[in-house]
Amino acid sequence: MKCQLVSCGTDKNVILWDVTTGNTVRKYRGHLSTVNSVAFNEESTVAISGSVDTSVRCWDLKSKRNEPIQILGEGTDSVTSVSVSSYEVLAGCADGRVRRYDLRNGKLDTDDLVHSITSVRLTKDGQGILCSCSDSTVRLIDKDSGELLSEYKGHTHNQFKIDSCTNHSDTHVVSGSEDGCVYFWSLIDGTITHRLRHEGARIVHSIAYHPTKNCFISAAEGRFWIWQESEQETEE
Repeated sequence: MKCQLVSCGTDKNVILWDVTTGNTVRKYRGHLSTVNSVAFNEESTVAISGSVDTSVRCWDLKSKRNEPIQILGEGTDSVTSVSVSSYEVLAGCADGRVRRYDLRNGKLDTDDLVHSITSVRLTKDGQGILCSCSDSTVRLIDKDSGELLSEYKGHTHNQFKIDSCTNHSDTHVVSGSEDGCVYFWSLIDGTITHRLRHEGARIVHSIAYHPTKNCFISAAEGRFWIWQESEQETEE
């Protein structure tokens, strides 16, 4: 089984990599501006990317074609974040809207959170959408109704693209911050339970939690931190 990862960046490309060799497998071109976010589908056969050009594009990783197999062009501003489930694509946008594409039924649902969104993630149970907003608030909305379920505050998020997610057991909300910390809130009552400082870093922008274990990776200004329980490891 091949071990691959997919990346994106300011060169407008989506790039598929072979993790074992470190070599580029294929470059996918088609976006008209910086690509902000990219994710595999569950089978890792399609990559879904979101761009400053306001579009979401789907790329067939098993085909030799470099053109997207589908373009979702309903955005009116930069697509800052994408998240993918078995049959849905979530797109968080700078226009403050979350767009949810149901690929089974060809249906689009839109929820307006007013403030620019920099990260969207489904909760582990698939019932909620966690949104990082640039008014220093993480919002949890019901996926089906769009109802606001909870807000999480106390961190700083005004200028940069900041990620948030739930932990491995869906009991806590986790977010980066522009004050050099990672914040944990209780999912239920919204109280801050932990604040993890990253020494020497001003902006913690990226978070990725292990799907089944209590460990995660955070990234800040050219470095990443690997956290597990109370232990910390740092990689340059």
